[in-house]
Amino acid sequence: MIALLALLLAAIFAACCLLLAAFIGSLLYMVVLNHRLRQKALEHEEDLLMTPLPPDAQLPHVVVQIPSFNEGPVLRRGVEAAARLDWPRDKLHIQILDDSTDETAELARTVAVELRAQGYDVVALQRTDRSGFKGGALHEAMQQTPYDYFAIFDVDYVPPTDFLRRCMRVFFAEPNTAFVQARFDFLNPHENALTEMQMVTLDAHLGIEQATRYWAGHPLPFNGTCGIWQRAAIEAGGGWKGDTVTEDLDLTYRGWVKGWRAVFLTSVSVPGELPADTKTWLRQQQRWQDGFRHVSMRMFPVILKSRDISLASKGAALLHLCMSLNQPVLLVGVVCGILAGLLAPSLVPLLLTLFLITLGWVLVCATTFLRAGHNFLRDGEMRPLRFALVLVRFVGGQVGMLARSLIVHLKKVVAPPKPIVFDRTPKRGG
Repeated sequence: MIALLALLLAAIFAACCLLLAAFIGSLLYMVVLNHRLRQKALEHEEDLLMTPLPPDAQLPHVVVQIPSFNEGPVLRRGVEAAARLDWPRDKLHIQILDDSTDETAELARTVAVELRAQGYDVVALQRTDRSGFKGGALHEAMQQTPYDYFAIFDVDYVPPTDFLRRCMRVFFAEPNTAFVQARFDFLNPHENALTEMQMVTLDAHLGIEQATRYWAGHPLPFNGTCGIWQRAAIEAGGGWKGDTVTEDLDLTYRGWVKGWRAVFLTSVSVPGELPADTKTWLRQQQRWQDGFRHVSMRMFPVILKSRDISLASKGAALLHLCMSLNQPVLLVGVVCGILAGLLAPSLVPLLLTLFLITLGWVLVCATTFLRAGHNFLRDGEMRPLRFALVLVRFVGGQVGMLARSLIVHLKKVVAPPKPIVFDRTPKRGG
């Protein structure tokens, strides 16, 4: 019986290794596809950004929404950057979506009053509770205005003055665009080893994953900030909802199954702040992982049942959503592998060989993926030795995420489930 159980656990371990190899291998495929599509796609992006805008009198109203929760002094910087956006003043409207429970609430009101005195349309929309968290705040704020375009910035992001003048051109070139996603950049990428690692991983996500999804016609997830939505797409997707901690991914897929598509711009960037301490970063990653899995489980059956989505598009969407299973598969694989080795020591050489092969494949794919993103967006500015150190930090970060995730899941087993809480990443400013 013990031998049979050990074989079963070993088989589960092997299956998990194969799944991980397939998931991570998809990143290598994205790198290849990115290189194949890049030249033509960048030419198309250039054409989009050269689309002429109508005269100022005919430009649409744009509402800038800045969600905030106990952000402190960083709020002023973000709101003032929004006020500097180059757009007709009578058509630029700024909403501070402030759910703060500390002194930030008073600061939000003060900044709004100061900017209104200078002739800007700025309002601090402050709720007495955080129902629906960021998604709930976005939903309620949208009901307060009749306008059709919503530029969304997390409070620590500092949009360049020409952001609207550039990104709004896409809606005139392709009116049925759900949203325009700009690439976010970083205010503190070289603050320490952790921020450098985040810069490299996010550059790969944006420059390889996001760009390639758009270029290849795959579902393009909204990144939650640095983008402009149009009202019709939000309403078609059922509106912003707060029953998941990744409201951006949730609305993206609800709109996508309704036929709405988005545009990603690699050449328009908006700098923001990276978490500079490990504890904050791990909390952020856990929130993203949890939300990704929640949305995946919700959207799997919707996508599979849809008769309006081609098989190829379904495959691309499901592969993307399946990436949310990386962490659970890894956890299950590690536990089953260890148990199998303990029950049947004779299996250890085989298990170890399979583990090392999988690890080698993962490292090759991850290194290629990360370096490709860095080369594309930063022109390979980081020297190989420094990049190798970043890779070591990346591996350490993955191990830390796995350990934290294991603790979180164990707590869920032994304790009653808790309601969803949006654990917002704290900002420091400067």
